[in-house]
This record gives sequence, C-alpha cells and structure tokens, in this order.
Amino acid sequence: MNSPKTLDSLSCKDKVVLLRADLNVPMQNGQVSDMTRITRLLPTIREISSKGGKVVLLSHFGRPKGKDASLSLEPIGKAIAQVLGKPVAFANDCIGDVPKAAIAKMKAGDVLLLENVRFYPEEEKDDVAFAKKIASLGDVYVNDAFSAAHRAHATTHGLAKLMPAYAGRLMEAELQALGKALEHPERPVVALVGGSKISTKLDLLNNLVTRIDVLVLGGGMANTFLHALGTPVGKSLCEKDMAAQALKIIEIADEHNCKIILPVDGVIAKEFKAGAATETVGIDSIPPDGMMLDIGMNSVAVIADELALSKTVLWNGPLGAFEIPPFDAGTTALAKVVADLTAQKKLVSVAGGGDTVSALAHAGVDDKMTYVSTAGGAFLEWLEGKELPGVQALKDNVAQCA
Repeated sequence: MNSPKTLDSLSCKDKVVLLRADLNVPMQNGQVSDMTRITRLLPTIREISSKGGKVVLLSHFGRPKGKDASLSLEPIGKAIAQVLGKPVAFANDCIGDVPKAAIAKMKAGDVLLLENVRFYPEEEKDDVAFAKKIASLGDVYVNDAFSAAHRAHATTHGLAKLMPAYAGRLMEAELQALGKALEHPERPVVALVGGSKISTKLDLLNNLVTRIDVLVLGGGMANTFLHALGTPVGKSLCEKDMAAQALKIIEIADEHNCKIILPVDGVIAKEFKAGAATETVGIDSIPPDGMMLDIGMNSVAVIADELALSKTVLWNGPLGAFEIPPFDAGTTALAKVVADLTAQKKLVSVAGGGDTVSALAHAGVDDKMTYVSTAGGAFLEWLEGKELPGVQALKDNVAQCA
C-alpha cells in the first residue's frame, strides 16, 4: 500500500499551496477558546512558507446552512496570525474572483485564509465541479486535516484527485502514531476502552479484539458486559438490550486469543453528583439501588499489572465518570501509570477521542503520552478498521502521479 507523499518531497517555491486544515475550533465570545488544532497546524504552515510557498488555508467551521456570518473563519484567521507571528490575510469567499484577487497579491511565504468551504453545500457532496473551482486557485494540495479525513468532502477528498497531493506534518504524525499502535505495533498490545455505551463502539470493539492482545473495558460499557455475564449491576448505566452483542464480542475475542479484563471492584453511589456518598465494593456486590460510577483501586492494580507487561497501549474513552469527582480517581490513576511507563520508554501510548483527551488533561498527563490524537471521529473510524477517504485519496494520488 502506498504511503502519502510528505512535505519532504514538496518543492513549492513561488507555488500556491492549498492547505486543508481543520479550523473547526471552539469559540467563546468571538474568541478561540482552545488553540490546540491551530498550534498543531503551525509546523506545516511554517515549513511551506519557509520554502517560499504561498500558503492558502482551506477549512470548514461548524455546520452552516448557506452563508452564515456567525460561522465565518475571519476571527480564526486573526488567532492564527497571533500565534504564527506574521499576518494572515483573509478572503471572504473560497471560490471565484475574490480568492483569485487575494492570491494574485501574495508574495512567496505569505499566508491567506479563505472563507468557510461549507458555505457551499457542494463541499459536503464532494462535488467535482466545486472541487475544480478550488483546485484552479492553486498548484499543489496539502492535507493536514486528519480529523476531517473520515469525510469524503470536496476539500478533504476531491482535491487530491485533481492535483499533486501531499500529507502535512500533522497528518503524517497521526498516520505514523496510529500505524505504530495498531498496524505494526510492538506486542503485547493493550486497548483501554471506556465510555458510556457499547452501541456506539460495536465496530471498534469487533475490530480491536481481532488485532490486539488485551482489551480492558471500563465506564458504562463495562456494565453491559458484566450484565451479559450475569453480574447484577444495580442502577448502573447499562445497555441491557446489547447483552447478545457483548457476548458475541467475548466469543470473537476468545477465538483470537484476546484477553478481556473487566472491573473487579467499583466505586458505588446512589446519586450521580459531586461529593455524593460513595463506597467501593467487589463487582458481585453492587447493591440494587447503587450505581457504579468508577472502577475501584483493585481494578486499577489489575490493569496496571497488565500494562507493565505490555509494549503498546491504545486508549479511547474514560473508565469512569471522570467529569465529577470523586469518580475521576480510577481514570486519573491509570493515566499516571501509562504516563510513567511511557516516560520510562517501556510503553508506546496512543490516545484519542474528545473525552479521552479531556480526561488525560484532567490527570495532567496529556503531554506525557507518546501521541494524543485530537481527531475524534476520524480516530474512532480508524480504530474500527475503516479506510478514511481523505487518507485513501492521498495514497491514490501517489499511484496516479507515479
């Protein structure tokens, strides 16, 4: 399988480089409230700019129904300029005469941001005519939006079929990290999978148990497995109608010699609120009126022992209701175990998914993992074993340009 071309092979002096970014960032009162996606994009912008390329940024923002001033990218351009340390011009359209005129004024190394590509419904339809209008603005295409790579849209997929296409540094880093974690990992491989429901992660679980050595389950989804195995879970969050699917996953795991670890104890409360009275009980002692809201420390110890024997860990989803103390203790304790093993070079740790990133930040170790993906949906679909259209288009471009 081809790997996408990277910036290593891009000669872009005086060329217009259409750089697809993911600038769908959180905003509060007209200001960017989390700069993570912007700061991760900076190395690619700087490298193209330093090579004398003219950087033309493309992105979506929100889900506009037509042109919507409240979803303009203009304020995001100002935030990019601030951290980039150089001006970022703005064109209030992404096709036609407006961007053409703005690009005509650019000098080598300049940066220009075009307006929200989703102002045109053709973007999400992967419309070829629309993609051609955008392609006509530039000489080469660079995709640095792994987090949008699961969408077959005009600027994430269509452009790579029309012009020379490359992976940006963030896209390259994501693909390398994910490859290390699942495609050609050091074994044993452990996956920590949490979250509230197995119904949203069926494809992920079915794929993982055929490819990893140990699956650790926590959060609400663990309760569904416990229920399926005949353990009463009281009033805990539990998808009782998914019991058959849980048993099927256990069967597939057994066929592939994948060990499944479920909690051996849990932190129980009668109400889900901060400071609620809690007790820690063995997993077969959950009272009928109790809710398991976190794994207990005996479970943490069991998982930590497994991690100590492992070489690679994939993490998606918190193992308890970490947003409300004291139900953050289990996830936080394990996050610190993973961080310590990573620091000792004993473990390659790759984590992703919105709640996972928040939980690792809450534990103060989000910068201590080998790699933390902020990609969300694309990360999940990759874990499910699905081919991402944005990545596939870059791989196909290698073949068509050969």
